[in-house]
Amino acid sequence: MARIEIKLPAMGEGVIEATINKWLVSAGSSVREDDPLVEVATDKVDTEVPAPADGVISSLIATEGSVVKVGEVLAVLETSVETAPADKEKVEKEVERIRETIESGRQEKKAVEETAHDLKSRTPSGKFISPLVRSIAAKESISYSELDKITGSGMDGRITRDDIMKLVEARKKAEDEARESKAAEAARPVKRPGISKSEGAEEELKGPYSGADEIIEMDRIRRLIADHMVMSKRTSPHVTSFIDADVTRLIIWRNSVKDKFRETEGQKLTLTPIFIDAAAKALYEFPMINVSVEGSSIIKKKNINIGMATALPDGNLIVPVIRNANERSLTGLARSVNDLAERARNNKLKPDEITGGTFTITNFGTFNNIAGTPIINQPQTAILGTGAVRKTPAVIETPDGDAIAIRHIMILSLSYDHRVIDGALAGRFLQRVKEILENYPANLL
Repeated sequence: MARIEIKLPAMGEGVIEATINKWLVSAGSSVREDDPLVEVATDKVDTEVPAPADGVISSLIATEGSVVKVGEVLAVLETSVETAPADKEKVEKEVERIRETIESGRQEKKAVEETAHDLKSRTPSGKFISPLVRSIAAKESISYSELDKITGSGMDGRITRDDIMKLVEARKKAEDEARESKAAEAARPVKRPGISKSEGAEEELKGPYSGADEIIEMDRIRRLIADHMVMSKRTSPHVTSFIDADVTRLIIWRNSVKDKFRETEGQKLTLTPIFIDAAAKALYEFPMINVSVEGSSIIKKKNINIGMATALPDGNLIVPVIRNANERSLTGLARSVNDLAERARNNKLKPDEITGGTFTITNFGTFNNIAGTPIINQPQTAILGTGAVRKTPAVIETPDGDAIAIRHIMILSLSYDHRVIDGALAGRFLQRVKEILENYPANLL
C-alpha cells in the first residue's frame, strides 16, 4: 500500500489558510476518488477537499476547528500501488495547474506594472514617486495621500523601496492586531442569566431582555456580511435613484424562446442573464460607473466583471462574479448564471469566483418585491436592483391617441457612491439600462 498525504490545496488569490469546519470521514473510512473528505472555510468561501484517489483514511491530522496553512497535511490516505498511473495523471494535472498559476502571476504583475505606468509620478505635495514605488503602491492599494505622509530616506527626501515596504508591514501589523483584538472581544462570555441562548452565543449583550428571549449568535458568514455592509455605509455616501421600465416586449420574447432554449441548451433562460447583459452594455457606454475609489484617486476598471447577489439556503448571501460580461453572448451568460447559482447553493464555489467584481446586480423580484435600496458592494461604486415584473395598467401612445393597456412593468434602482458618481451620470446610466431592456432584441440566441 502507498501512503498519500492529503494537503490543504491552494484556495485562490490571497488565501493562505483555512479553518477545518467538519470532517466528513473518520480514520478507517474507505473512500473513492473525488469523494468529499472535509469541509473547510476561508474568509472568502466555504468548500470541500476531495480524495485524490481510492483508498482508506489511515489517520486524520488536522482537528475540527483548527486553522491550517495551504500545503499543510490534513490527513493520510493509504492506497494501492496499482493507482500509480492515476497518480501520474494527477501529477501532470498539478504541474499544469502550477504553470497556469505562474502565468496568472505574470499577467497580474504585467497588469500592476501597466497600472503603475499610468499613475502620476508625483504626490499632491510634489514628492517624486519612482516607477518601482508606483508599482508597489498599485499592488498594495496604497493611495497617494498615504504616500504623501511618508518621510523619504532617499536623496532629497525621495521615497525608496524600503520606505514603502515599511508602510506595507505597518499596515499588515495593524490589521493583525485588529483581528486579534476582535477575536479577544468575541471570546468574552455572555453574562445574562435567565435568557435562552443558542449554542455558541458569546457576545456581551445589553438589555432589556425577558427570560423568553433567545440570543442567536451570528455564524461566520453572517458576521462577514454584517461587517462588510457597515463598512460600505461608512465608506460611501449612498444615493439611490429609481426608474420604471416597460418590459412587455422582453417578457413576450423570452416566453416565446425559453422552451427552445431549454431543449437546445438543457438549461432554463431566466431574466437574470438578460439583466446582466443589459447592465454590461450600459457599463461599456458609461465606464465611469465601472470604477473604484482609492484615497483621492479614481480607478477606472478595464474589465466589466458583474457580481450577482445570490441567496443561500441558510439565509446568508454570496456574490459570484461573471467576468468580462460584456464580451459574452446571452447564451454564455445564461450558462454562467445557472452554473454559478447552482454551485453557490451547494457550497461548491471556488474562492476566485467571488472576487474581482466591478459592479453588482441584486434581484429583489426573486421574492416578488417591487423595489429596494441596495448597499454598494465595496470597493465598487454602484449596484443595480431589479424589482418584480408586474402586470400594471399603463398609458401608452397609439396612432389614435393615448390608451390604457396592461403592460409588464418593473422598477430599477441604482445605489451609487456620491463621492464619484453624480446624479446626472447615474440618471443617464439608469435610463440607458431601461432603454436596452425595453427594446431588447430577439435574435441573440
